[in-house]
Amino acid sequence: MSAQETIQQAVDSNDVVLFMKGTPKFPQCGFSSQVAQILGYIEVPYHSVNVLESDEIRNGIKEFSNWPTIPQLYVKGEFVGGCDIVREMFQSGELAALLSEQSIPFKEPTKV
Repeated sequence: MSAQETIQQAVDSNDVVLFMKGTPKFPQCGFSSQVAQILGYIEVPYHSVNVLESDEIRNGIKEFSNWPTIPQLYVKGEFVGGCDIVREMFQSGELAALLSEQSIPFKEPTKV
């Protein structure tokens, strides 16, 4: 299976997929860590792919999305964005709205 096929299969088979450097429990970069923390905070069930395990996947995901950086978040097959976009969406409430719209379970963050 090619890298593109592997990526497509991960995106098609999971409602929420995070392509990241490292794992949610042991992220290997600050940006990946931030997105994993956001998803963990709102308790979104998601599949993660450690791009450091495969050069083909690490380079292939950039081609797949036409986005130059990692991490990359996908929801219901659609590319959402990288760290800055996910963080801004979380802070503005757009991420919660997207998850609700897609019927993906999550814990609503408490308002301060």
